[in-house]
Amino acid sequence: TADALQRRSPMYDKAGESHYDTISAFIKSVRGSSPDGALYWLARMIESGEDPLFITRRLVILASEDIGLAEPQALSVAVAAQQAVHFLGMPEGRIPLAEATVYLATAPKSNSAYAALNQAMKDVREQANEPVPLHLRNAVTGMMQDMGYGKDYKYSHSYEGHFAEQEYLPPSLKGRRYYEPSQEGAEREIGRRLSNWWGQWGQAEEDQDPEEAD
Repeated sequence: TADALQRRSPMYDKAGESHYDTISAFIKSVRGSSPDGALYWLARMIESGEDPLFITRRLVILASEDIGLAEPQALSVAVAAQQAVHFLGMPEGRIPLAEATVYLATAPKSNSAYAALNQAMKDVREQANEPVPLHLRNAVTGMMQDMGYGKDYKYSHSYEGHFAEQEYLPPSLKGRRYYEPSQEGAEREIGRRLSNWWGQWGQAEEDQDPEEAD
């Protein structure tokens, strides 16, 4: 009987190394597009009594960090899983957990938004915080208008295609690009849309010779 219980209850210390190793294996399996690996480590956590809301928090992070804009619906699926688990409790909550895990593991992957924000935050920390350019400021008083607040700002909806090219960064960062869409899933279309607005954007990878990409 003791042997059977030991086999059914994997060694798992929710405050120790096994806890972090198992969630790490789960995260890496989802990121690595292995639904089988992800389901196995999910099952290990469930059988060991892991807090299911802890698992859903990791799914929400994965949806934003590792799937991202390649499959924007992934975040909605992860949040819905969190709500379902909270509403249902366990053991039924394991079903939406499994659904969300498989969805995320099999979705196209991109960390472009995550990487872009990290780079923008690095610039904010390391460079002088310049004033907001005058044309981007909100002129709520006559004095502000006299000072040039909002002058020469182009209201996008007044232009064809609801787009007007103008600079949105401080002068020292003019031309800086943070967001580089991948060619995965929905981001391919995002890249095309950005190129239509701003000129070539995110096309280098798409146009690259396959032999040169190795």
